[in-house]
Amino acid sequence: MHNDISGGVFFHTVVQGQNVTLQLPRELPPHLTGMPDPSPTFTGRGDDLAFLTDLLRPRPPGDGAPHVCSVAGLPGVGKTELVRQAAWHAWRERDWFPGGVLFVDLFGYDAERRLTPERALGSLLRALGVTDEHLPADLQDRARLYRSVLAAYADQGRRLLVVLDNAGSSEQARPLLSGDPRIPVLVTSRHTLTGLGARLYDLSVLDEAAAVDLLAGAVRQARGEDDTRVADDPGAAARLARLCGHLPLALRIVAALLAELPSRPLASMAGALEDGRSRLERLSSEDATVRAAFALSYAHLRPDQARLFRLLSLNPGPDLSTEAAARLADADPYAAEELLRALARGHLLEAGATYGRWRMHDLMRLYAAELGEAHGTGDAAVRALERLLQYYVDTTRAAASHLAHAAAPHPLFATRNQALTWLDDERTNLIAVAATAAALDAPQLPLMLFEALVEYLSLRRHFDDWLGLGALAMSAARAMEWPLALAGVLNNISVPMRHLRRFEEAASIIKVAADLYRQIDDRSGEAGALSNLGLVLGEMRRFDEAITVLEKAIAIHRETGELRNEGIALTNLGLVLQDLRRFAEAIEVHRQDAAICARIGDRRGEALALNNLGTVLRHEGLLDEAAEALVRARDILCELGDVHGEAQTLTNLGLVRSRQGRLEESLDAQARAVQAFRTCHAPHGEANALGNLGLSLIRSGRNEEALAPLEQAVARYRELADRNAEGRVLVNLASALAGAGRPAEALAACTEAVACYRDTDDRYHEGLARVNLAQLLHEAGSPAESATTLAEALPALRETGVLEQDGPAPRTLEDVHKILEARGILD
Repeated sequence: MHNDISGGVFFHTVVQGQNVTLQLPRELPPHLTGMPDPSPTFTGRGDDLAFLTDLLRPRPPGDGAPHVCSVAGLPGVGKTELVRQAAWHAWRERDWFPGGVLFVDLFGYDAERRLTPERALGSLLRALGVTDEHLPADLQDRARLYRSVLAAYADQGRRLLVVLDNAGSSEQARPLLSGDPRIPVLVTSRHTLTGLGARLYDLSVLDEAAAVDLLAGAVRQARGEDDTRVADDPGAAARLARLCGHLPLALRIVAALLAELPSRPLASMAGALEDGRSRLERLSSEDATVRAAFALSYAHLRPDQARLFRLLSLNPGPDLSTEAAARLADADPYAAEELLRALARGHLLEAGATYGRWRMHDLMRLYAAELGEAHGTGDAAVRALERLLQYYVDTTRAAASHLAHAAAPHPLFATRNQALTWLDDERTNLIAVAATAAALDAPQLPLMLFEALVEYLSLRRHFDDWLGLGALAMSAARAMEWPLALAGVLNNISVPMRHLRRFEEAASIIKVAADLYRQIDDRSGEAGALSNLGLVLGEMRRFDEAITVLEKAIAIHRETGELRNEGIALTNLGLVLQDLRRFAEAIEVHRQDAAICARIGDRRGEALALNNLGTVLRHEGLLDEAAEALVRARDILCELGDVHGEAQTLTNLGLVRSRQGRLEESLDAQARAVQAFRTCHAPHGEANALGNLGLSLIRSGRNEEALAPLEQAVARYRELADRNAEGRVLVNLASALAGAGRPAEALAACTEAVACYRDTDDRYHEGLARVNLAQLLHEAGSPAESATTLAEALPALRETGVLEQDGPAPRTLEDVHKILEARGILD
């Protein structure tokens, strides 16, 4: 007897006979199980696709790798497309899934089409060859049969892949898991499904390049390869990608809209989406809208979750903390965190880069704002916003108290570092709050925040934010007709202007500030403005004017008894005296400033004064004293978290160590200084440290290695238009080139250095550069040119006191070098 049984899978005795043949259904290719074809315009997900594909790879028994993966992300981010691409890719691999692919859309967020686990199991079992009459009615029995059938396929060497798309919850998806490590399952959901025991994988939006590629591919797919609008206008394409928040759903809608009108330029489309108030309305095509996709997720929220979701759009900045959200919701932080976590599980909100911070996708934020307008009264949105703004102002002042030397630290922050961390996290929010002050009917906000944040912005060297906030504060002071506040803001924003080398602008606004102070008879404010003006004039190499202005500022501060401001003016005077090479006088004023700061407990001011003092002591050849001052300054600034100040002390200490013959320590200090300046985005400091690194390498006899940092320093100074500093580095570059056996390039570099000093009217350094040029010409076998160049150097050296005014002229280069060495002019 022979029996053939086919067309199904049976798990009980069917027939008795000598021979029974059981034939399972043929393989289940994806297109027979309802899985849509993959998109031909899929792009930008190489790493994600590689991760999922590797997860699906056949593995030996007991491997321990997860066989269930849950891919989550906000609506429209491309979860289904990614999983679809992974499934097709894996199915095409030889022998990975000889049984085929099972796919089911669970419609977990659509109340009308949502599949129950029972219905989903019925669909899957039918695809596996189980007929209706053999389908159990009970969920538990269906799940048991489903797992048995999948195991039978695996036992027969016909491994299957299961794809569960659009699951609304763990409860909906759990009965559909295979329970067999040989049968992997991919799940997609807008929620992070922690109840499946799955490997969790969150999908984010595309980067800008991939977003533009997706837009281009979708347009070409619809209109053919001749439609090159995206390639022809990359600027508008990038703008469209940003307006879509790099969200694939929004990008595909834009592509469909462009395909409808093949003559429409991308700039026109971008212009239509620019207005945030109408963007969601316009991100709508015949069969898809961003708003509708978001609405399905929003409908699943509880009332308290929905209220917080709407209120989150009130935050002016790009992200917010749990504490800020608690103020919005008028709830304690723990209750607010529970609500935020629920929103994040549904990907209506994203967890930030650090614990306790949250952010919303741009389009989701617009959606929340739309809903917030409709529910504004019921949500008490005005009061919520007032609570939020008060939180920002109060906490900013509390944090700032840890930075100001004269203020008592606020107990809200246990340490200075905690206060700095909070300010680092909230900086963009605080600037955004100030920028929206007019719309928030709070004109005083920019002034309050500006006053509180100045020390922080100075410490962190956020010059653009400093100027931007200053402009807002200036407008507020003018609107409030408050001349004292206006003068203070003008005087203060001269500082970032000076650091950005906008000297003319800085001098101009300081003069306006000084006039305002005089008009309201504020002597202290006037002296502060004069102190800043003197420093700017010194940077402009208008030294005589600078000294006059600074001496006046010091006198006024002494009259008014303001020790700290007197110390600042003294340091500014010391910097000018240093540039004039009046080192003994500079040492005295820097010592006075350091003593004042120590007396009043201003540790950062003391460290900066010690740094300046150490620099001048080095010029005077007092190397041990210089090193002691610089080490003290470095330690204080390191403790205070002042990266830029620490970098300044490191590069100055490196020069001292080089003069002391401790060359390895010098090189280490300079390399660390370069990195620190890069960390705090200080290009001028970086250029200075690069130049000093090159000088230390020259002194170590490593001329070839010195070329790269010196050339980088020259390039930086040219970008910054600092001709004087460029000349200083060019002299050292010429020395390195000569040492590396490249005499022609050395001559060119030194000649350009002379031109730099001539352009900035720096006669002292021009004279020294001409001496170096004469030496290079002599070594190059041009004695006549060398003698002429040396003769041109002598007047400049006399004018600046290097040579005696009426003494005999040196006859040779050797004579000049002896004089320079005797005077300690080595750098």
